[in-house]
Amino acid sequence: MKRLQSLLSIILLLIAIAINPACKRQAESITVAGSTAFQPFAEKLAEQFMNATPGASITVQGGGSSVGIQSALSGAAQIGMADLVELPADAKNLKQFLVARDGIVLIAHPKNKVTNLSLSQLRDIFNGKIKNWKSFGGDDKPITVVSREAGSGTRSSFEVIVKDITLINEAIIQDSNGTVRETIANDANAIGYISHGLVNDKIKALSIEGATCTNNEITSGKYPLVRPVFLLVKNEPTGTIKAFIDYILSKKGQDTISKSGLLPAVAK
Repeated sequence: MKRLQSLLSIILLLIAIAINPACKRQAESITVAGSTAFQPFAEKLAEQFMNATPGASITVQGGGSSVGIQSALSGAAQIGMADLVELPADAKNLKQFLVARDGIVLIAHPKNKVTNLSLSQLRDIFNGKIKNWKSFGGDDKPITVVSREAGSGTRSSFEVIVKDITLINEAIIQDSNGTVRETIANDANAIGYISHGLVNDKIKALSIEGATCTNNEITSGKYPLVRPVFLLVKNEPTGTIKAFIDYILSKKGQDTISKSGLLPAVAK
């Protein structure tokens, strides 16, 4: 009798599994880590993807582009995010997927009279060669330089494009685009740089070489501070990893990137 009951229990369990899809599979979980500039956009894309893909689970973490590369290499994350003009040598061991492009915006306080700077003037500011806004037609006030931390893709790309920067010792170092933005918003004499998609009305975007950081000016090649955004994986992507990358590169994913303030992977 007991044997019959046990057999019946097994049969009922198998029936329950057969009619309940949730029991058939466990949620596929992957981690995406790296660029803090691309992080909020990756989080939005991951939410959309999970809503459209039952069973998928994606965790998005920051840490900077260097962390993204090392996490992908070590396997700590299945996908690394890096927004660098020049990827380091060790990233060549990873599969690279260009998923977006991003303008780097020089920002100042809205009360600052200065509206345009050249690349050479930027170089002089961040090197500490020029330390007063009056040199550029602004008020007779000392310049507060705000920069990102070492390992930041935004900082690396900014320094590669502007060239020959040895950051002034007095610079205020912040660990995200958001904290740079808040620092500038609360200091009338500060200057810093953030991702194009994170500009708001608390700060003022400066023109560079007479060009503004808009989609049209970036696409036309007039605006100089532009960097690619890569997703990096250790092996040929499969399963949820491949599906998520494919989603980001799909029309819907690229439309989300464009509407969020970045540019699509391929210029239109």
